[in-house]
Amino acid sequence: MNKPWLKSYPEGVPAEIDLGDYTSIVDIFRQSCDEYRDRTAYLNFDCALTFGELDRLSRDFAAWLQAKGMRKGDRIALMMPNILQYPVALFGAMRAGMVIVNTNPMYTPRELRHQLQDSGARAIVIVENFAHVLQKVRDEVPVEQVITTRIGDLLGFPKGLLLNFALKYVKKAIPGFRLPGATGFNDVLAEGSKLALDPVRLQLDDLAFLQYTGGTTGVAKGAMLTHRNLVANMLQSKAWMISADLGQDVEIVISALPLYHIFALTANCLVYMAMGGVNVLITNPRDMPGFIKELKKVPFTFIPGVNTLFNGLLNTPGFADLDFSALKGALGGGMAVQRAVAERWREVTGTPLVEAYGLTETSPAACINPMNIEGFNGCIGLPIPSTDCAIMNDAGELLPQGEVGELVIRGPQVMKGYWQRPEETAKVITDDGWLRTGDVAMMTEDGFFKIVDRKKDMILVSGFNVYPNEIEDVIAHHPKVLEVAVIGVPDAKSNEAVKVFIVKADPSLTEDEVRAYCAEQLTGYKRPRHIEFRDELPKSNVGKILRRELRDEELKKQAS
Repeated sequence: MNKPWLKSYPEGVPAEIDLGDYTSIVDIFRQSCDEYRDRTAYLNFDCALTFGELDRLSRDFAAWLQAKGMRKGDRIALMMPNILQYPVALFGAMRAGMVIVNTNPMYTPRELRHQLQDSGARAIVIVENFAHVLQKVRDEVPVEQVITTRIGDLLGFPKGLLLNFALKYVKKAIPGFRLPGATGFNDVLAEGSKLALDPVRLQLDDLAFLQYTGGTTGVAKGAMLTHRNLVANMLQSKAWMISADLGQDVEIVISALPLYHIFALTANCLVYMAMGGVNVLITNPRDMPGFIKELKKVPFTFIPGVNTLFNGLLNTPGFADLDFSALKGALGGGMAVQRAVAERWREVTGTPLVEAYGLTETSPAACINPMNIEGFNGCIGLPIPSTDCAIMNDAGELLPQGEVGELVIRGPQVMKGYWQRPEETAKVITDDGWLRTGDVAMMTEDGFFKIVDRKKDMILVSGFNVYPNEIEDVIAHHPKVLEVAVIGVPDAKSNEAVKVFIVKADPSLTEDEVRAYCAEQLTGYKRPRHIEFRDELPKSNVGKILRRELRDEELKKQAS
């Protein structure tokens, strides 16, 4: 197919990537451990884990799993925040040939039950802070081996001991639980160090992850991501970073988004492992003052995040005073980057906030703006190497540049399908391999793609299509607005009406000010009819504002 985006590629970025040198993620991991053995791989609470130590500990973890009867293709759930145990368990389980089921530590018993039952996970690694949730469903799930850990287990003496004591007895952050037969993480490593590891032969088409998605729209589905998918996305991302000189030195990436989420899993945990970089693990990024204290300690070179994370940093005292001399850039994904946030980020840090686009189903990267982009362009970027993107209408026909339709993606990073859900897979992957994203988009003349909005979020006002992203972007520019979300609500006259939810940056902001501002910036049918001020907005585990929850609240109000 015609690929007009290639003419806009940054210098040095290839049109295609070659997967021929690797058969699995483990291949890349072992190569990095050999090449960067004495370098720090992960840093957490000022404690470093070198590539050599990660190699040894993951080997011990893998040997223990094999001794307990775990085999190639078995599933293991990892339920923990950003701590050193995560990469040890991740790469250890992969070395044993297991499939990773990343699990949100904030899951309710119902959500955890569904994911463990659906995936058929035979083992789980869980932080003790959340072990009481597992206890409630223990008898209803197929898990055979439970491995418990505490936040400080790999931080050494006395730091780890003191942190674990404080969490349990001072902060009361570990509710009581009872999981008979569970094994402590450090005990697993100690036992595994005495056992032999039987190397597992992995191929690119073997499953690497069941990455659950879609829980906000229905029953969560496991996207089957193969070693091919993730190796491809790692190589695609590395190739794209050439234009920002990333990977030429020892890079230090800030991992504030949870590694169990697909964005940070690939962009941080895997890509920087392959580059021999340092992942600075932020265990609790919601503590913004504490987060900034961590940023002061390291000359970080890159930081991926979502719009709300960058906005939060910019509005936290002390952030603007940090030393940004080593920073090469920031990558925004997971939700739309707002112009106001991108422009202020550039002003404060002196580096661009580069918008990218991806899905769990694409491992996740599909489009990225040039890393050396001069300013915010409102686009999600260009299809990365070996990736085709197009605009499709409801009839499945590809549309020409400039027309609006559904964004579709094809490439080696596109998932194999949804776990045990062939009907759901058929709904999103066409016979000729296009993944339907559900996003309304268009392609510019020079091959950049621009998201208009999610299909399901579009508001129909008197026959006119209104896109929440546009309205949110406009209102976010108001100096007294901290955060904003827009949804459609039922309206007898116009079918739907625009409702805006605002978190104030300045307590003096009034409804009249918002209406006057919108009257200057938006045509009549796009202006909010309803305005509600809130102390906070509902967000996902990575900080993405959840319009769905706001819509559900409005529907409940209507019903009552």
